[in-house]
Amino acid sequence: MKHYIYISLLTVALSACGNSDKKSSPIQTESIEPNEISVSQVQFKNEQMQLGTLDTVPFKQSVKTTGTIDVPPQNKASISAFISGYINKTPLLIGDKVTKGQLLVTLENPEFIELQQQYLEIAEQLNYLKSEYNRQQTLYKENITSEKNFLKAESTYKSSLAHYNGLKKKLSMLNINPAQVEKGEIVSTINLYAPIDGYVTKVNVSNGMFVAPSDVIMEIVDNDHIHLELSVFEKDILNIKKGQKIHFQIPEASNNIFDAEVYLVGTSIDEKTRIVKVHGHILNEDDYNFIVGMFIEADIVTDTTTNMALPNDAVLEIDNAYYALVSTKKDANTYYFEKVKLNIGEQTETHTTIQNPESLIDKDILTKGGFMLLSEGE
Repeated sequence: MKHYIYISLLTVALSACGNSDKKSSPIQTESIEPNEISVSQVQFKNEQMQLGTLDTVPFKQSVKTTGTIDVPPQNKASISAFISGYINKTPLLIGDKVTKGQLLVTLENPEFIELQQQYLEIAEQLNYLKSEYNRQQTLYKENITSEKNFLKAESTYKSSLAHYNGLKKKLSMLNINPAQVEKGEIVSTINLYAPIDGYVTKVNVSNGMFVAPSDVIMEIVDNDHIHLELSVFEKDILNIKKGQKIHFQIPEASNNIFDAEVYLVGTSIDEKTRIVKVHGHILNEDDYNFIVGMFIEADIVTDTTTNMALPNDAVLEIDNAYYALVSTKKDANTYYFEKVKLNIGEQTETHTTIQNPESLIDKDILTKGGFMLLSEGE
């Protein structure tokens, strides 16, 4: 593939009869010297060309990685029941905001009634058993009764007391008030309440559905503090340190680049995937509406160097070689440029490192519009 350099110049021809017609035609630019190119000031202005200079530009060394937006474990809650039951009431939908202690769901099961009956029965027996234990203890101390009778009364009382305390704790875990049960107030339903503030992110049940203790009824996420959960390959992990800057984007939702920093670096490697988890804190997270679970692509900046560089538009590729157009002089109507060969290095989205900057220092360089001077041909 060959590349040609051309300039479109305006020529004016006057007719012999006094009428004038303006015609434009492309004219092959002839260099005054082999590597010199001239551009009229009219074209320079029309094509919005610009001049610039070689500059010192920071280049960032980074590790590319992927991950998700997540929350700390204490900001996420899975709601399950400690006992099986049927869903009696579920007033919430995905996206609803809840506060700690708010009713989430109501369960119904005859077993709840049986559990309260057992508690009430043992509570009624306990007073008698305690009294009998104390009586046998007194009689034993006075050598009126045998040790066998005393030990039997002690065992029966303490066994019943343990049963009583166990049932009492179980009722409390089911949000049933033991004191109300001891008054004879038995309920057939139990309520599950929100353990944290947050938003409902999953609802896995509907009215009338049977749930077991292992079933997750719903999930709540408090996104007041979100973070990045990144996966870094083993080969890169030694370059990652706390405090390093992270630039990330959400490719499915936005082209914006967001900032974060490394907060924690994992200390173990997954044996199957050979990756290490890196935890990053998002900067100015309150300014954005991030959603937990979003997929992200991130660059962790591990080092920054400064190099002599040109804007990418100033680096022109011709026949697999790279050149810059350096201004040599300017007269009333024309800019003159010299084509200087470049040895390029690292490239970013905006700049290219120049490894032979000597001939470009303190020179005016065509930094915009140079591509207009190139034409590709077979």
